[in-house]
Amino acid sequence: MKTTVFIDGENFVHKVEEVLVQSGVEQKKINLPKIKLQLLLEKVLTSLKIDEVIFYAAKLHFYKETARKSQQLIDRQRALKSELEKQKITFIIAGNVRAQTVPGGKTVFKEKGVDVKMAIDMVTQACDRRIKTAIICSSDSDLQPAVYELKKRSVETIYLGFETSPNKGLTATTDKSILFRNAEIMGAFKDN
Repeated sequence: MKTTVFIDGENFVHKVEEVLVQSGVEQKKINLPKIKLQLLLEKVLTSLKIDEVIFYAAKLHFYKETARKSQQLIDRQRALKSELEKQKITFIIAGNVRAQTVPGGKTVFKEKGVDVKMAIDMVTQACDRRIKTAIICSSDSDLQPAVYELKKRSVETIYLGFETSPNKGLTATTDKSILFRNAEIMGAFKDN
């Protein structure tokens, strides 16, 4: 049985960008595909032997109305996928990102379905007795029912969050919490 890190990619990317901007990095200088994620995980999860890291991302679509932004997001995801696979991280496309027009006429992109795939994979691995520890990197409280199922099957659950805004539901539900410190996030981007 193994220890697996399950990462909600869209959530992770958003939280990392938030930390970098709060730390004074200009938005246009953030090159997320260059993150040294494997190194960051090793630094933060020092007491654990990690057997597998799975990064979940939503499928992106090209929209003519937002052609430039759509293409930027698609290109960034391709670059991120390529970089993470070089680091021996499994990259799974699940769910979708859809463009939505909000009041005021602004178009925003919303991700749906990643947490469902993560939950299914975690519970499936627990039922198949393939994991002993599930490390859950997400700020989505919708994963709490999956955490309860893992615990019923004697799988240790660890919430991996961010010091700036830890998820209280996952902190309370899991067996243990480990938080990325802002300095650790900055270190993962230092040489970009």
